[in-house]
Amino acid sequence: MGDVLLVILPALILAAVLWAVVTALKPRDSGISDAERYQLELAVRSQAHYAAQVRAATAARARVDAATRPSQNEQQQSQQAEHARTSLRARTGTAPAAGQPGYQGPVLPGGQLNPQFALQLQSLARNGKRIQAVRLLRHATHSDLLTAQNYVDRL
Repeated sequence: MGDVLLVILPALILAAVLWAVVTALKPRDSGISDAERYQLELAVRSQAHYAAQVRAATAARARVDAATRPSQNEQQQSQQAEHARTSLRARTGTAPAAGQPGYQGPVLPGGQLNPQFALQLQSLARNGKRIQAVRLLRHATHSDLLTAQNYVDRL
């Protein structure tokens, strides 16, 4: 029986070593761990939350723009009203004059602002004198405060 043990024992040891080597070299489970799965879910939820915030901010900006920027129709109506006021002032002789021959004033006959007057407003607004620019615009065009503020804000 000693001879059998001498043959079987090294064969068992060799089989155990081979099994250990094969087990060590066998590829492990390619699945992800719970921590990695949690991180991925967190990243997806964070991305969805960020997208929702961007959509909400875009919608809020659109509402603000719609409230502060007049529509094309409103702009045409205000220009027509300005033109009517200007022509009425010109007919009654109350159009602003600087005492110079050929001076056209801040508002041209078509209802547009005189480019020199617009540059003056722009320089006031850029130099931090927005209130003075709004006052000057309101005095020259007889416009309401909101319209004048919106115009100066866009300069």
